[in-house]
Amino acid sequence: MTVDIEAANRELAVARQEEKPCPPLRGRLLPEGDIEAAYQVQQVYTRQRLGKGHRRVGAKIGLTSRAVQENFGVFQPDFGVLFDDMAVGDGVEVPMSRLLQPRVEAEIAFVLGADLPDERVTTVDLIRAVDHVLPAIEIVDSRIAGWDISIVDTVADNASSGLFVLGTAPRRLADVDLRLCGMVLEHAGEPVSVGAGAACLGNPLHALEWLAGTMARAGDPLKAGDVVLSGALGPMVPVTPGAAYEARISGLGSVRTCFSKEAS
Repeated sequence: MTVDIEAANRELAVARQEEKPCPPLRGRLLPEGDIEAAYQVQQVYTRQRLGKGHRRVGAKIGLTSRAVQENFGVFQPDFGVLFDDMAVGDGVEVPMSRLLQPRVEAEIAFVLGADLPDERVTTVDLIRAVDHVLPAIEIVDSRIAGWDISIVDTVADNASSGLFVLGTAPRRLADVDLRLCGMVLEHAGEPVSVGAGAACLGNPLHALEWLAGTMARAGDPLKAGDVVLSGALGPMVPVTPGAAYEARISGLGSVRTCFSKEAS
């Protein structure tokens, strides 16, 4: 089939503007399994956002769960770009009108204090580069109708990025064991998702290592000041309008987000 990068980007743009999800891209505009073409679509979107004055503030890593990778038939994570207008304050209400099909998941966020320019990085390189870590809630979203996505669909759609919320009490890496950090995501005081750092490629640092090498090879390395959402610690949860969610991660504290009752 013919690869149509521009048409795929246009369909996603229309979905965002008209607030109406589009059909899956795979098999229509992008070949099944063609991850390279999907990243080309993402790159077009990134250039457009930067051209409109937005600023890249980091990246998010997806598909860090082995079980999810098996469901997608892939054996590596994926990534998307975080922009300045995607950041939401801790506990600040999110208008449902900003999103199409939101879901939430709890993650560990790295904030870099140094560049990671090398294609091959060691654990020591990563530890030296990380300034601090924070609890985070990623508000994932999909422009693909019904979340009917493959690896191609999600990568083209900027890794199903929506918004993100960071906690406000930074911790040093030396003070936490990321692999053993337990997580509970609560809604109305009841757990709706549980997990631990080990669910993220065995250790969130492994996810950061993959991203650092991948972005360096692409000629767009991670830099000091970047925020990296390292991947879900437990299952993502569909958002209920009007609901509040709080993620508690042992050793890191908590972070909270809430949503308006209706789109406005």
